[in-house]
Amino acid sequence: LERVKEIPLYELHPFKCHPFKIQNDEEMKRLIESIKKFGTITPALARPLPEGGYELISGHRRLAACQVLELETMPVIVREMSDDEAVIAMVDANLQRETILPSEKAFAYKMKLDAIKHQGQRTDLTSSQVGMKLQAMDIVGQEAGDSRNQVHRYIRLTELIPELLDMVDEKKIAFNPAVEISYLKPNEQQDFLEAM
Repeated sequence: LERVKEIPLYELHPFKCHPFKIQNDEEMKRLIESIKKFGTITPALARPLPEGGYELISGHRRLAACQVLELETMPVIVREMSDDEAVIAMVDANLQRETILPSEKAFAYKMKLDAIKHQGQRTDLTSSQVGMKLQAMDIVGQEAGDSRNQVHRYIRLTELIPELLDMVDEKKIAFNPAVEISYLKPNEQQDFLEAM
């Protein structure tokens, strides 16, 4: 049976290719203060690793806060999950955050889309009367509250060179022009960056 366990922090390892950044911002400071006063109220989610320890699915910011506070353990729900199930759970949990950078959303949507496609998840989720099957991108969009087109536009940002993607996160390049720039080849993007 699944239950909450107190796991030593050193046994918790970050999720591979985790697209969400841990920033030392106001939101993080509030989380540290909350854990300091009340403890970690919401348990993290992790899966056991074959070589021992646990891969953190959600709770990376809580783990960082616990480390700052020099706590030894934190509450974690341990669940057996496939790689695809873990990706979907990680993305869904993190999309609930107050503030999400465009780059985080872009890579999260891409990871979830790939996991859904890889899983071979049923795509016949609409009634035949509607006459249209839900595609993986529609599923990602519906679950995140974005349209299929908006999901596609976010995923386009993953084609930007890192320097331009950072500028999108820093609001130095607006979202719509960034999507258009993403269609340029990497060397053309570099030329664009130098011209700026």
